[in-house]
Amino acid sequence: MSENTDKLTWDEFSKVDMRVGTIIQAEVFKEVKNPAYKLIVDFGEEIGTKKTSAQITKLYTIEELVGKQVIAVVNFPPKQIANFMSECLVMGAVEGKEVTLMTMDKPCVNGLRIG
Repeated sequence: MSENTDKLTWDEFSKVDMRVGTIIQAEVFKEVKNPAYKLIVDFGEEIGTKKTSAQITKLYTIEELVGKQVIAVVNFPPKQIANFMSECLVMGAVEGKEVTLMTMDKPCVNGLRIG
């Protein structure tokens, strides 16, 4: 376990809105220099769908991404990436240039909060 001197308070953590969502669309993000996909994630009725890009091409194909439930932070401000506006951050474990997505081991309702 790493020793981190910048401790996060519970109040700060509670501001991070992580939700379960299902990837409903994925396509190659041709306009970026590092290989990535454009994703549309459904977070349920309350939040709706959000767009994001993810550099997950080493471990995932488009076909296996569609229908996969993932965890994402949904309350970041939108961020311009090339010609695309990213609206959330899909979470994953990073090892070098490989990203393994955080997923649910059992189906959940889209939009459930992670806490």
